[in-house]
Parts: sequence; structure tokens; C-alpha cells
Amino acid sequence: MAGRFAPRPPRAAVRGGIPRQAPAPGRVRVWVPDGPLDLGLVLGPLRRGPGDPTFRTMPDGSVWRASRTPAGPGTLRVTARGGELRGEAWGPGAEWLLEQLPRMLGAEDDPCAFVPRHRLLAVTAHRRPGLRLARTGLVLESLIPSVLEQKVTTLEAYQAWRLLVRKFGEPAPGPAPGRMCVMPSARTWALIPSWEWHLAGVDNKRASTILRAVRVAARLEEAAGMEPAAAQERLELVSGIGPWTSAETVQRSHGAPDAVTVGDLHLPGIVGFALGGDRYADDAEMLRLLEPYAGQRHRAARLVLLSGRVPERRAPRMAPRGIERL
Repeated sequence: MAGRFAPRPPRAAVRGGIPRQAPAPGRVRVWVPDGPLDLGLVLGPLRRGPGDPTFRTMPDGSVWRASRTPAGPGTLRVTARGGELRGEAWGPGAEWLLEQLPRMLGAEDDPCAFVPRHRLLAVTAHRRPGLRLARTGLVLESLIPSVLEQKVTTLEAYQAWRLLVRKFGEPAPGPAPGRMCVMPSARTWALIPSWEWHLAGVDNKRASTILRAVRVAARLEEAAGMEPAAAQERLELVSGIGPWTSAETVQRSHGAPDAVTVGDLHLPGIVGFALGGDRYADDAEMLRLLEPYAGQRHRAARLVLLSGRVPERRAPRMAPRGIERL
């Protein structure tokens, strides 16, 4: 038997049965924005709940993201130092992530195009000069969690995303913080058994929509190079994807400043209350109030949410239904 097996590594080099290896150094890019930039405001909408396995904010202010890029999985760490942003990336998708870094941080966004017509928004924009709209250039990574958020509470959607990504994704490359994962590939999403969707609390309607989307994943990713309106039209060709879901997607994948979310349970009332004193506003009234901001309606809605002027609750928060218990 001598010579058939490799020598056993020293005990000190093994932990949990896996040899400990130092992570390879990451690729680095430094970018200097042309104005103020708040890293939390820009990248915050990309996080799907506090337990999102693909997103982590560290005590030092750095932001980690794990993404499935056209070149493969990659991990990105972004830190702000003075007036410059430093990106460090690992994995097959590292170069792609660093190439997209300025766009993701809002380099193609123009905050000066927003002209406030309400004092509330003027004050909020003045207090939040670092607000830029992120553009990831990735469609599925924003589309799938948006589908999971259809017609359910955010807690249910965040839990489903967390469970599915951790179970069917893969570990994030490089020295990412513990339990960070890259979301599953389109093929892996398509092969998830029906009972796993059920255990994650995802009903058949949302699961079927995701399955239809990943079957045409390549065509949907092509939408990243289209204008936001055209991208929404392509997304909505998939049965189960409507204006709400397509808007939530292109807001992140394209950094679309005018992609206002319609069909939302809470947003019309929040915008109506902030801009018109009407907590019972519907979509039509919300669009009327946002009409002066044509071309910048999504930014206006973001500023409304950041203003903190929201109506008081008049009923308990909707309780999660937990279909996995049925």
C-alpha cells in the first residue's frame, strides 16, 4: 500500500478536516467620484434584509458583495477613504466587478438632474448629498429576490432568499465574512425541487415565475444593456412579472431614476402623505404627485422615504403566513 496515498498533513494545518489555506490576494481598483458619495445610501438597496448571504456591512464601514457575474462568481469589498473608493475583488468575476465598480457606485447617475418642487424633498436632498443610484449591470440577481417579494411581507421574502441562497448557492470566493454565498446559477435555480420552495415559504406562483425567468436567463441578462423602459418591457414578457417587479429590478440593475414602483402596498400612501397630506393615496394619485419629477420619479420616491415623513401605523404589522408549515 506504500505510495498509494498522499502523506497526511500535519495536525496543526488542519481544522475541521479541511487544510487551512491563506486566501489569494485580491485585485484592486481605486476610483474617485466627482462629488459626495454615501456608500450606505448607494449600496443599501442591494441588500435583501439584514441576513442577506450576498451582502455584508462591516463595523469599519466596508461593504462586501457576492455576485454571479458573466465571468463567474466573485466577491467585492468596497471601502471609502477620504474622497476615494477602494474596491478589492476575488474569484473568476473579480475583473468584471472592478470594471463595473464606478457604475455600481453611481458614476453614470446625475443627481443634479433632480430639481425639487417640494420643500420636503429640497431639504432631504440637501441633507443627503451622497445619494447616488447604483447600477449593478446584473438582471437576475435583482429580479429573483423581487419576485420573492411579490404579495408577501418583507420578512417572508427575506427569509426565502436567505434559505435558498445558502442552501443552493456556493461559498463566496476570497476572504469573505463567514457564510457569505454567491446566489445559484440559472441552471441550479431551475433544478430546485418543488418541496424546497415550499420549505422556504415560497408558493407555487412565485416559484413558477422564477423557473420561467431562469429558462430565458440569457435573454433577460441582455436587458442590462437596454434603456430601462425597454428592459422593463422585456422582463414583463415573462408571465408573472409585472410593472412592480420590473421596476424594482431595473432600479438596481440599471440605476433607473424614473422607474417608479407602482402596485406597491405602502408606497402610494407614503408618497401621498409626504407630498399631499393624503395617507390613502392610490397609484394614480402618487403618479400625479410625482408628475413634476418626470425623468426622476424614482429618485423623488427615494427622497420621500429618506425624509422620514411617513404616516403613523393604524393597524398591527401583517404577520407572516408560513406556508412551509402547511
